[in-house]
Amino acid sequence: MSSRRSRSRQPRVSRISDDQIAGLVSKLQQLIPHNIHTTHSDKVSASRVLQETCNYIRSLHREVDDLSERLSELLQSTDTNSAEADIIRSLFM
Repeated sequence: MSSRRSRSRQPRVSRISDDQIAGLVSKLQQLIPHNIHTTHSDKVSASRVLQETCNYIRSLHREVDDLSERLSELLQSTDTNSAEADIIRSLFM
């Protein structure tokens, strides 16, 4: 009887259905550029979609870092009071 009481005191965890997970994975797959997909099959496992998504996010982070570095180098090579420097600084914000 005490186990029944302890279960009723626990907060209810809302469960997500398999259909909802499949829908979210499908939406996530649509956000990944098609040239990243290594398979041409319509049916891709959820774990594969998550792997591709993580890889894509990592590549975006690398690209942002590279672009920031290039902008920094460009800013260093321009006159700090110029309109070009102002434009470059605005890109960092």
